[in-house]
Amino acid sequence: MKPPGASSPRNPSDIEVGKKALLQGREALRQHYYMSKNGTALLRGHCRLVDDVLCQVWRDMAMPASIALLAVGGYGRRQLFPYSDIDLLVLLPAGKNKSGTVDDAIESRLEHWVRLLWDIGLEVGHSVRTLAECAEEADKDITVQTSLLEARLLAGRRPLFSQFSRAMQAMLEPRAFFIAKQLEQHQRHGRYHDATHNLEPNIKESPGGLRDLQNILWVSRAAKLGKSWPDLAKGGVITQREARLAQRHQTILQNLRIRLHYLAGRREDRLLFDYQTSLAEELDIVGKPPRRASEILMQRYYRAAKAVTQINTILLPTLRTEIFPVTDTVPVIINERFQKCGELLEACDEDIFRREPGTILESTLLLQQHPELKERSAATLRAMWRATPLINAAFRRDPRNRALFMRILRQPHGLTDELRLMNRYGILGRYIPAFGRIVGQMQHDLFHVYTVDEHILMVVRNLRRFMAPEFTHEYPLCSRLIGEFERPEVLYLAGLFHDIAKGRNGDHSVLGKTDARQFCERHGMRAEDTELVTWLVENHLVMSMTAQKKDISDASVIEDFATRVGDERHLIALYLLTVADIRGTSPKVWNAWKGKLLEDLFWITRRHFYGESIHADGTLKNRKNKALELLQHAGIPTSAHERLWSALDPTYLLLHDPQEIAWHTRHLSHRMKSPTPVVKARIAPAGTGIEVLVYAPDQKDLFARICGFFDGLDYNIVEARIHTTRDGYALDSFLVLDPFNVVEHQRDVVGIVEHELAQQLKQQVPLKPPLQGRLSRHLKHFPITPEVDIEPDEKGMYHVLSIVAGDQPGLLTRIAQVLVSFSVNVHGARINTLGERAEDTFLITGEILNETRTVIRLETMLLEALRTSSETSGANPGNRH
Repeated sequence: MKPPGASSPRNPSDIEVGKKALLQGREALRQHYYMSKNGTALLRGHCRLVDDVLCQVWRDMAMPASIALLAVGGYGRRQLFPYSDIDLLVLLPAGKNKSGTVDDAIESRLEHWVRLLWDIGLEVGHSVRTLAECAEEADKDITVQTSLLEARLLAGRRPLFSQFSRAMQAMLEPRAFFIAKQLEQHQRHGRYHDATHNLEPNIKESPGGLRDLQNILWVSRAAKLGKSWPDLAKGGVITQREARLAQRHQTILQNLRIRLHYLAGRREDRLLFDYQTSLAEELDIVGKPPRRASEILMQRYYRAAKAVTQINTILLPTLRTEIFPVTDTVPVIINERFQKCGELLEACDEDIFRREPGTILESTLLLQQHPELKERSAATLRAMWRATPLINAAFRRDPRNRALFMRILRQPHGLTDELRLMNRYGILGRYIPAFGRIVGQMQHDLFHVYTVDEHILMVVRNLRRFMAPEFTHEYPLCSRLIGEFERPEVLYLAGLFHDIAKGRNGDHSVLGKTDARQFCERHGMRAEDTELVTWLVENHLVMSMTAQKKDISDASVIEDFATRVGDERHLIALYLLTVADIRGTSPKVWNAWKGKLLEDLFWITRRHFYGESIHADGTLKNRKNKALELLQHAGIPTSAHERLWSALDPTYLLLHDPQEIAWHTRHLSHRMKSPTPVVKARIAPAGTGIEVLVYAPDQKDLFARICGFFDGLDYNIVEARIHTTRDGYALDSFLVLDPFNVVEHQRDVVGIVEHELAQQLKQQVPLKPPLQGRLSRHLKHFPITPEVDIEPDEKGMYHVLSIVAGDQPGLLTRIAQVLVSFSVNVHGARINTLGERAEDTFLITGEILNETRTVIRLETMLLEALRTSSETSGANPGNRH
């Protein structure tokens, strides 16, 4: 039965007519937009089209006259993007029935109405509430309150809508609303690490996105100061220039978002690599080598986002002043130029920045020195913004400004926030011109997720974070070291300059060293500090490369590294900068294994500086004694180790720490002639992954089989050590990482590894083809040309195989299978994944490595395998190695 009073349901032909009209209307809007390029007209036109369809269906169904249909959210403010949500509110006149539900007749009618809308092609999000429920929800949730703030009537009972509007306005408390929206913005920015310049930013939600502009208008609307930029300018809340800037950059971002929706064919607010080139082509942007068209597009976006952040940073404090007027606060004089007004820093005379530009830096220093001050007043920030063009060569040469800048770097508080503000308003780029050249510069190395300037500031932020007591639990060693480090401004300067020469022709470490030296000398730094800063800039990659690519149990490796570092102060500085740098590339690049490698290299090198022996005889003796102690504690007979250790080369004892040796011995001493494979696994110390021990009769494809097994588990091998006993057994140990890094999951996997891997090795089934998988978006748009290099090591014991390639499913298995086909044995592996970039190193042996022609063939086959995998991959990417 149909509900009483309802019209007959639309028949299929009516639905098809409605769907066709909607599609034609949307296509006409799209075509007109690409001709006119008028985003505002498109958004409003789309709203009118959807309004007409909704109201027509509402009328056709003869919906009850007692209820009302409201547009809310972005649709309510008439900004409906091509694939955005259509948010609706069905407003009921009073309470629900006795059972606490909506009247059955109305509920049935509404369900049918929503189905019709979806059939026609309108993907609506709707809620059904009474006036009292709206008030209750708005009181609990600031997002709901904001959405309802912009409601407009589409159809139904107008008096009910008027009652709703009055109720929403009555419950609005401008001060509480301002605080809530400011907190909401702070939390939203935090989700994006407060970074405006992500390589794939969200046009709507990222810092500098459309939401930052909407936030200003929401607050001003709640405070009855105005609903638009012209309203705010007319009321004197903002200047005409600020209103024009806000409108201009809102238009830029709106147009990008519109085009992004059309390109994706769905709601997509992220400027993904997939769309950047196409967007640049649509906007007639032409690349100029060495810059791609997409890079020019993104730099335009970053300029707009930066301007939006500037506007937001000025206008929110302006609105705060209007909403929280200070009437009884007596300014406290700081000096002849500045005063405290409540929690704000105020210029006594706003023209001071033009008369004395050095006060721009002085205001930064004062905010650092007075933690009770939260920020500059809106008027002061405005005046400072207008004066930034005065930061020129004469400004940079002024000894007073140089002294101020160094004092800023030496302050114990506020450096990160102030450097970010200085970058946001162009101050940092004007004061350090080399920094200005890398603002908004993209990095296509597949592991940085920020632009160069954003990454640099993230590194400095990480160094400062080591200093903060509340974060000592994150990196205890870093916190302790930096707390004892004299003149830590040396570290901050090294962080500022370490990547400052990116994008120039040449080695950025060497070019940046020159920039850093000039800065340090011009700013009167001590000779030894200048030397340390420049050394750090030139060598900032050395520690990570040594830890991740070389065998740090090798005494000669430590000797070479220690010689390059020179002394303990350089070592500490390099360690701190390296950790901060890796952490500042991407949240995904850092893991506990890399942290342990760096920490191990730090401690070994430090002991070397204190004269402790790192030669084989001393190390062997110490490791044996410590391993024996651990075995005794575990109740293992003291003679148990003898047969195993004597069957292994001394390098085994050098490559493993005492805990690993004792663990291996405990499981293998009584099974040395086992005809079946022995597989043992455990969670690695400090949660750095899972350690796996494999002991089995040696076979040439063993390493390839193990790689294939972990591919199937979606685990990532990061380290492998392979030994062969004098009895012809392989003793292989691996460190593998859980892609989710969840300890509870690791405990479950330990048992699976021990049973399943042992079974696979025992059954000797033919090698499976390596996993195929679709390349990640990053690699698809910014491919890496594979590199393969094979060189003998310095001792003549092994050859070193170095591979650089795009990370992808089955990569390590593919490499291992090529090596098997050439009868090449793997003795060790360091698997280093930097985002989407794999940099792997293997120690290998084999007769063919002494034949130049065969080595060339091997390199060619490896390159071919890596290229083929890039070209033929077709499934979803999982973990790669």
